[in-house]
Amino acid sequence: MLKVEGLTIRFRTAPVDRPVVDGVGFSVGAGQSVALVGESGSGKTLTCRSILHILPRGAEVAGGSILFGRGPEAVDLLRVSRSGLRDIRGSRISMIFQEPMSALSPLHSIGDQTMEVLRLHGHCNRQSARDRCLAMFERVGFPDPLRAFRSYPFQLSGGLRQRAMIAMAMVARPQLLIADEPTTALDVTLQAQVLALIKELQAETGMAVLLVTHDLGVVANMADAVVVMRAGRVMESGCCADVLGRPLHGYTRKLMAAAPSIPEMTCALPAAGAEDAILEFHGVAKSYERGSARVRALDGIDLSVRRGETLAIVGESGSGKTTMARLAMLAERPDPGGRLLFRPSAGEPPLDLLSAAGPELTAYRRRAQMVFQDPYASLSPRMSVGEIIAEPLAIHGVCDRGERRERVQALMAQVGLDPAWACRYPHAFSGGQRQRIGIARALALDPQLLICDEPTSALDVSVQAQVLDLLESIKRRLGLSLMFISHDLAVVARLADRVAVMRAGRVMEQAPPAVLFSAPLHPYTRALIAASPEPDVSRPIDVATVALGAGAPDLWPEAFRPTPDGAPPPLVEAAPGHFVRGHFARRAA
Repeated sequence: MLKVEGLTIRFRTAPVDRPVVDGVGFSVGAGQSVALVGESGSGKTLTCRSILHILPRGAEVAGGSILFGRGPEAVDLLRVSRSGLRDIRGSRISMIFQEPMSALSPLHSIGDQTMEVLRLHGHCNRQSARDRCLAMFERVGFPDPLRAFRSYPFQLSGGLRQRAMIAMAMVARPQLLIADEPTTALDVTLQAQVLALIKELQAETGMAVLLVTHDLGVVANMADAVVVMRAGRVMESGCCADVLGRPLHGYTRKLMAAAPSIPEMTCALPAAGAEDAILEFHGVAKSYERGSARVRALDGIDLSVRRGETLAIVGESGSGKTTMARLAMLAERPDPGGRLLFRPSAGEPPLDLLSAAGPELTAYRRRAQMVFQDPYASLSPRMSVGEIIAEPLAIHGVCDRGERRERVQALMAQVGLDPAWACRYPHAFSGGQRQRIGIARALALDPQLLICDEPTSALDVSVQAQVLDLLESIKRRLGLSLMFISHDLAVVARLADRVAVMRAGRVMEQAPPAVLFSAPLHPYTRALIAASPEPDVSRPIDVATVALGAGAPDLWPEAFRPTPDGAPPPLVEAAPGHFVRGHFARRAA
């Protein structure tokens, strides 16, 4: 279906002898999945974008060929006319982009943008297009397809926006699907369902898939063949089982060693000790108006972040994780009746954040910083990287201009960026590099509390390991407290001291990771663990367990179901330090 030979891409301002993609070649057969794997900046996305002629400004194809189609219908996409390319884009070849917020139009509803694919290529009339879109929204896991159809991108969470991108790419049933990190912003349960959906469509239509990902667990579950890239060149390629099971190149072995996985854990009770909370949520709820309806994003959250600990919050997209982070940063206000307390030092009376103002509020904003989920949308395109990282220092008057410059260079080196790049702008960096910029900015003020909203979701495995090492070392050195939001349970298992599992605005289960991963009680927690992909082709995702736990609460075992009037079960302490939402008594210690 696709054959790439000798593909070379360079930037016009760079020396001729230093291409960013150098002689890359691979092929994708009908119904086959081929994964492009490599570190951020290795040329994976540029290779995919060259197929559809959507390279960034300044980049050009300097050589090679890209043949698309089978037999006599094959055309060289590098030499096809513009009108011929328009007929192919979106219809025969679709692409799922890495950053849905920047790829979706803010002026059009999700439904109109998805229907546009069908209307432009003459597949059906408006009513038929609407029906097909709603059916696809349901298949990709929208909890309310009609609401999503009418929503605009800013009204959806990062994970829901990614689902919209997937639906838009797949609604026309293309012959080739180019998926650039298609599950980056998705929780593991939805990721498992989306991967199963892509496989299902492949079986129905013979669709070929070119998958770009840094998650070797996704590769093991999806790919028939793997192409490993580094610095614009192919290091190793072959059958998935061979490349992952018996890697030959040193770089591939390095990627495999860095791939996170949930370790085998022994159930252990948490150590007793006085709880010193730096941030507390008491009865916090948050509702949003959606037309005539009122949507409850959070429902009576009682949770605390202890001083010096990492509290991980996991759950599917739309469960309220990011809403909690925004409330903690006072970017939004909760519904009346809840309380948010911050205690700067142990033994001090807490500060009521909802009534704080003036100097108290300014001091809190210096002590609490946030790493945002979407690095592209959270970085100003009009500021250089050095200016972005230095901005918090300038706002709070921490140091003079010369000291700021030194501090920026040190922060860039800490997060794995060349300090010489401080004069560049965000568009010149890959998705993973932009995330590192956001982390450096958040660390600039040496905060006490760091709120991380999916901080490693856009990073390849080797850089992810470096960033986690960085967060752990800074946490130890500064006594930092982390509120860590993630859908990657392998990252959570490594980093967290406690884990809170959320669904539909409520905490379903809460325990230390050793307890939670070795003896989960709630069916939704079990689904999250079963859905976590491992870089081993012999251990595929258990889709049945995922479907049960991630399905409707009425399908759960009776102890975990809502009451007949729809009220959720209470959150009870089933064992010391282990809380679960269910109808049963506390276990004996």
